[in-house]
Amino acid sequence: MSAPPAVGTDALVDELWQAVADGDEYTAVDVVRRARADGTDEETLLLDVIAAVQDRVGTEWAADRLTVAQEHAATAINERVITALAHDRPPAGGADRAPKARVTVSCVDGEWHALPARLVAEVLRLRGWRVDFLGAQTPTPHLVSHLHSTSSEAVLLSGSLPTHLPTAHAAITACQAVGVPVMAGGRAFGPDGRYARALGADRWAPDARAAAAQLEELSFPHRSVPRQVMDDLPHLTDQEYTFVAQSRSRLVRQALTGLENRFPALRAYGDAQRERTAEDLAHIVDFLATALYVDDSALFTTFLCWTADVLEARRVPAHSVATALAVLGESLRDFPRALGLLADGTAALADRPLRPVPGPDTEA
Repeated sequence: MSAPPAVGTDALVDELWQAVADGDEYTAVDVVRRARADGTDEETLLLDVIAAVQDRVGTEWAADRLTVAQEHAATAINERVITALAHDRPPAGGADRAPKARVTVSCVDGEWHALPARLVAEVLRLRGWRVDFLGAQTPTPHLVSHLHSTSSEAVLLSGSLPTHLPTAHAAITACQAVGVPVMAGGRAFGPDGRYARALGADRWAPDARAAAAQLEELSFPHRSVPRQVMDDLPHLTDQEYTFVAQSRSRLVRQALTGLENRFPALRAYGDAQRERTAEDLAHIVDFLATALYVDDSALFTTFLCWTADVLEARRVPAHSVATALAVLGESLRDFPRALGLLADGTAALADRPLRPVPGPDTEA
């Protein structure tokens, strides 16, 4: 389990949040430097202060209190705060301290949310590991090539978006095929690591402290026998995932046409409105395909309810999501697992607590 936040971190979180929200990089760096000078250890600053502020950034964006640009700026400031801490750090090691093994920390190919992986990498460095941090969206062939050239003892693979789980699966099996065990982490793998286990990862860690503790055990199995996707996920023999994933563009076009037939006013949308609608439909199809991949309805229904919350914060009625599911069902009538997921999604949306759509003068 994670260690509880240190006493006094709430005030630091609020102070850092204010600097980040104001776009004030220099004040943000000064907050953590002063805190460290006052005795707050760096791991606490990384995991209980900076990570907490980053969580708030995501929450505020979802509630439509931060724009995408502001969210990006806030994330960039948090990344530079981490860098400032790392650059201030005294040299690790010493004559009386043997260095630990070399490990690689990387994001799944396609995953742009690199800050969680960066936090893991910095915590491991603090604890004496030699860390190769590869950053965002590392292509799997290049990750494997890196392992060949560095002799890493393990890979810590980070993913935030569940839609990258099929790519994560390929990375996990590729690393294991060259004899390097994989620890998976990040929200993409589920709150209890269920998707990490389904994809055959050697370990799963809910946070950086747990990842560091598990690495200390160094009891990873070393596998070198290649596995096929069907070995882990035999349900994929029905080809429903393959069809939905390969038909993504067509399904989005058909759904957009279907929505126009049900809501003629949509035909009057401008280019920007149509583009946003198409993006929302594409996300729904992507999560549907991923739920088919791991055969888990909860992955799909959780995303749909979150999407409905985000749309309502932006004054878009949530029932539009249920309508989109009905339209998609017309194109997927020959795919029973997909239809089952769509039905589960419709039921989950119907069971959501009703929330009033904010008006122009109402706080979202």
